[in-house]
Amino acid sequence: MLTKFFKAPHTLQRLRSGPAGQDLEGFAASLDGAGYGRETGREYLHAAAHLGWWAARRGLAVGDVGANGIAAFRQHLRRCRCQVGWRRRRHAGAVVGARHFLDHVRRGGIGVPERASPETSCRPPLLEGFRHWMRQHRGVTESTLRRYDCVLARLLEVLGDEPQRYSARGLREFVLGRAKRPAQSARAVATPVRVFVRYLIAQGQCPAALEAAVPTVAHWRLSALPRYLPDSDVDRIIATCDPTTPVGARDRAILLLLARLGLRAGDVVALRLDELDWQDGSFRVTGKGRRESRLPLPQQVGDALLVYLKRGRPLVAADQVFIRAHAPLGPLGCSGAVSRIVARAMLRAGVVTPWRGAHVLRHSAATAMLRQGVCLDAISTVLRHRSIETTAHYAKVDTALLRQVAQPWPEETPC
Repeated sequence: MLTKFFKAPHTLQRLRSGPAGQDLEGFAASLDGAGYGRETGREYLHAAAHLGWWAARRGLAVGDVGANGIAAFRQHLRRCRCQVGWRRRRHAGAVVGARHFLDHVRRGGIGVPERASPETSCRPPLLEGFRHWMRQHRGVTESTLRRYDCVLARLLEVLGDEPQRYSARGLREFVLGRAKRPAQSARAVATPVRVFVRYLIAQGQCPAALEAAVPTVAHWRLSALPRYLPDSDVDRIIATCDPTTPVGARDRAILLLLARLGLRAGDVVALRLDELDWQDGSFRVTGKGRRESRLPLPQQVGDALLVYLKRGRPLVAADQVFIRAHAPLGPLGCSGAVSRIVARAMLRAGVVTPWRGAHVLRHSAATAMLRQGVCLDAISTVLRHRSIETTAHYAKVDTALLRQVAQPWPEETPC
């Protein structure tokens, strides 16, 4: 497989005869399977061979190189005199290639990871236990856990990793010190801390009374009007995608799922091939709390999915429906990738709005159904709301009707 990236016999001989030569063929095959182009593949293979030579001079096997070794290899690249041509390459690309190769070797020569992951986890054991508990018992998604990590890692730095020594004063001072205006930022601090304290109480690691020490942030639920786009703007956004190209076919299918069925970005990322039932014209979606629902597959959405699956989806060993368009080929990493697809489509369509995420299309789908006369119960079923009160929030978009039923403000009468 090295011959797919290199043609010169002397280059092939040098790579194969080096300390890392026995692993380079498999690494090259993995890079090709992950969709890397020739130039990037050559850069990563050179970096892998370079790492092999560097490790051998220090009496190490490639698999024994750890996090400190990668940092030392990065320093070496800045003053490298090993081989002609290596030191002229980009340091950043060489380090990324070396990390990919190191992960490939440690995985037993199986594939290339989506991203070069750190060799060791930097999370404290207490935080790892919390993450595992939240996944198993609460069905929390990785994106939510990542948001919690930012707050809780700082909490452990300030209060330590011995929960039995936590105090009500310490928790309150941390939350109030980290919370900033507006109220949403304060809630973003208080909520993870409160959930973390509940976990510690359930594990018997701190007194139950500590939950009351986390301050409650004032918040009036569903007090604002829903954020949505007019139907004409939504149609313009969808029309910017060219279904004759792989990326355009993928983006169009994603936008239709968001705009016609009100899926969340995380639902789109997690959608799998075996969840599509073409005979029944429906599909299964697993939403918040791992609750499964079955939704109808409209003709327009189904046609867009078929176009993408037949002409645009890369052939990869993954059962997720939507795949990244650039190497390393694999499932979309997170819901943020879907929001970026929406933001780019808005920019192409010239839609000017302060809301550029995927969730605005979910709100737009709900308000469109309401304006078409769909009852709130049906909208709640499509959006998979737990409470009808959440769906009733969209009734506020009909401001003309609200003006008719609103009571006049009492005028002040003179004494």
